[in-house]
Amino acid sequence: MAQQFTNQAQLSYRNTVIASNVVVGEITEVLSVTKTAVQEQYTVGGHVTYVVNLLNSGTSTLTNLTLTDDLGSFTDETGTYVPLTYADGTLLVFINGVAQPAPTVAETDPLTVTGLTVPAGGETTLVYETGVNGYASPTAGSEITNTATLSGGGIYPTSASATVGAASGPILSIEKTVSPIPVVENGRITYTFLISNTGNAEATAADLLSVTDTFDPTLSDLTVSYNGTVWSADTNYTYDSTTGLFATIPGQITVPAASFTREADGSWTAVPGSSTVTVSGTI
Repeated sequence: MAQQFTNQAQLSYRNTVIASNVVVGEITEVLSVTKTAVQEQYTVGGHVTYVVNLLNSGTSTLTNLTLTDDLGSFTDETGTYVPLTYADGTLLVFINGVAQPAPTVAETDPLTVTGLTVPAGGETTLVYETGVNGYASPTAGSEITNTATLSGGGIYPTSASATVGAASGPILSIEKTVSPIPVVENGRITYTFLISNTGNAEATAADLLSVTDTFDPTLSDLTVSYNGTVWSADTNYTYDSTTGLFATIPGQITVPAASFTREADGSWTAVPGSSTVTVSGTI
């Protein structure tokens, strides 16, 4: 890519100033920058790894270069926020594929790496990891665009960006509780399965959710409910009273998506969606 520049001279005489014509020059850039996100999607609390390639098509080695990564910084009507955090100690540098001692990380917000060198006709590659923090939007359709800018060494600053989208789908977990504790012999016991969804999409019947458990000791006179509605054996679940194997029929359980709120400080909080399966029986 070429950079144009303009120049104009002035002639002064007898208190008169005359401007010359404007000349246009062009500088051919020898350094190109590309940036790639290893992961195409992000989740809050997860990580995104970036690869930045610096390619020198010139005949001279470029030294004392500085790379600055804005870590996805964005500004809206409420302020400026940075959704990514550099993971300390993850920076790797390669010159023509050969690992190098890590250069100096002068700052981490924005990430600033100094002392870079790109050999003539060669390539320098930087690889580093970032954490997705609470300022990244978890809502469906959200994106993080982060830009790396290379400067210094007598070159024109040049930049490259990479964009990752928020992962769309359910993120499920399950928690099991038992009551009462203790339970008397031949008494009734209740197992409660709380299924939580911190994702931005509902877990639907098509996701074929199923809860299985082998009750030990086995239970008799089973009563099963789902979100307070009584379930029927063989329609909603199966149970083998000999082995104690309990299983909900796939597709009977759905879990709503989480709800998200942006706080006054710009960070996001989530309230998980949830569904509950309750199983009671006699020991």
